[in-house]
Amino acid sequence: MNYEELIGVKDKVAVITGAASGIGLASSKLLAESGCQVIMLDINSEEGMKQAKIIGENGGKATFFTCDVTSSENCQTVIEKIESDYHKVDILFNNAGVIRRKNTVDHSEADWDLVMNVSLKSVFLLSKYAIPLMAKNGGGSIINTGSGWGLKGGDNAVSYCAAKAGVVNVTKAMAIDHGGDNIRVNCICPGDTDTPLLRGEAEQLKLDEKEFLVSSGIDRPLRRIGTPDDIAKGVLYLASDLSAWVSGTTLVVDGGGLA
Repeated sequence: MNYEELIGVKDKVAVITGAASGIGLASSKLLAESGCQVIMLDINSEEGMKQAKIIGENGGKATFFTCDVTSSENCQTVIEKIESDYHKVDILFNNAGVIRRKNTVDHSEADWDLVMNVSLKSVFLLSKYAIPLMAKNGGGSIINTGSGWGLKGGDNAVSYCAAKAGVVNVTKAMAIDHGGDNIRVNCICPGDTDTPLLRGEAEQLKLDEKEFLVSSGIDRPLRRIGTPDDIAKGVLYLASDLSAWVSGTTLVVDGGGLA
């Protein structure tokens, strides 16, 4: 059995949110390299189109659609467009997320709603419209981005912890509800990963960026923070035939941090 047969994602249609940067971009590149037709969704149109073009220039198949993942209308329209153009969705990676480093007292209601909508509501919306298409075509794999802070508490990140805990448990509920349609639903929980989101946390906390990144990894058993590629490899596993009997679970990719 060769690599393509073992992984089993060649010619599958993979939809990825938050795809213009960070984990979403790394996953788009890896799935494209593995033979997927990648549909990249992001609100950052300029960067998303640029990155999709780069993937194409390197031999992959990638298309970018601008999508506000907090909008039911946007999500429905995008899935309808994908059905019209590609006829199916085999893989959905609900990855979009934002963080606000505030405690309960200091948190604004507007920022609370933003974090909940981008990080949690978007999982519901994209899945709502993609699941019927997946079911019609015999099943698929949904991967939701949680966090280590979805499994334990964290400081000055109350809305993010709440949203990611919601992602962890909605994953389990979706796996139960849609397993009969051969749809697997799993959650990947990264530890601190070198992405624009993590670097933005340093700015929010008014900390030196380099020191913050070092401190985020130093206490982990593997003594470093993650790279987007580290997480993308876990996404590929959950998307692929290697995880054919894996559903309703949480894959922690954090250099041993939770241990």
